[in-house]
Amino acid sequence: MSTPEELREKAERAKEKKAPLGPDVNLSDYSPEAKELPPIDLNSLSRGERERVTLAGMDVTEKSRSGTYVQMDHSVVCSRVRQEGLEVLSTEEALEKYDWLRRDYWWRAVSVDADKYTAQAELQWNMGYFLRAMPGVRATFPLQACLFLTQDGIAQNVHNVIIVEPGAELHVITGCTADSRVKSGLHVGVSEFYVKKNGRLSFTMIHNWTEGVAVRPRTGTVTEEGALFMSNYICLQPVESLQMYPTTYMNGGGAVTRYNSILLATPRSVLDVGARAFLRQPGCRAEVVTRAITRGGGIWARGHLIGEAPDIKAHLECRGLILDEKGFIHAVPELEGRRNDVEMSHEA
Repeated sequence: MSTPEELREKAERAKEKKAPLGPDVNLSDYSPEAKELPPIDLNSLSRGERERVTLAGMDVTEKSRSGTYVQMDHSVVCSRVRQEGLEVLSTEEALEKYDWLRRDYWWRAVSVDADKYTAQAELQWNMGYFLRAMPGVRATFPLQACLFLTQDGIAQNVHNVIIVEPGAELHVITGCTADSRVKSGLHVGVSEFYVKKNGRLSFTMIHNWTEGVAVRPRTGTVTEEGALFMSNYICLQPVESLQMYPTTYMNGGGAVTRYNSILLATPRSVLDVGARAFLRQPGCRAEVVTRAITRGGGIWARGHLIGEAPDIKAHLECRGLILDEKGFIHAVPELEGRRNDVEMSHEA
């Protein structure tokens, strides 16, 4: 375990480290400062704000949600839970409440020095959400989280953690969006998910950005024996550039991982989206499925499955539709079998 001082030292050494994929973003183009915003009642959102968050999957009435987290820029403006056995906190509150969070989970599924975006998330950290389902608890309705950019020209650097304890079941809908008046912005989202023995997590992320926003999610998931992790990603609105490669480390036998992505690239948008799974124990199953459409923008659809144990099954596929000859789709499928008795396939 690294101490806070060691993590910051690692981040300092990586703050100029370019990511291997996606267009490079000049971090100095975005302000690290944002004005503080007060707590809000979701019913007080303006009509425009309501439309933006609704398109990102938010239920502003909260009738069909078990809890809500909303962060505008750097300020947590709403955080509450309606079902016993579930927790919704900012990561700052969670670190103050639980000393084991930093010891056992913080920067364990994602490396702080992976690239300059993870480094910035540590050096200029702006909250993020902590969601947890206690052992054996099943969420009646999904938890919802919204990360909202409202101020022009700023960087939003969040660090999120989701923990599903043994035998629990949790559904999460997270929406990332920007005010329609935001012409430029950067969103860096580090997310670490931990699904314990026989736990189940479905995670749906909907992006509803504007044309001038650069987006760099960095996500790692760790699953234990018999766990199920399902990720659904949807991006149908313009974005300047997006690059992400969420990775699952399947450390328990019989675990299942599924990544489903629906992508639409509008003119001038660049989407570099991948998903990776390490199948490390017998009986693991993984699937990566992408549906991509370009109307003039560029899409890289990546998939990487690594079979490290016998009796695993893995499959990936990408189907694309080009509706404008100025756009392109580049599928990059990778299968690695490192043991005998693995069954791995892709659609080609």
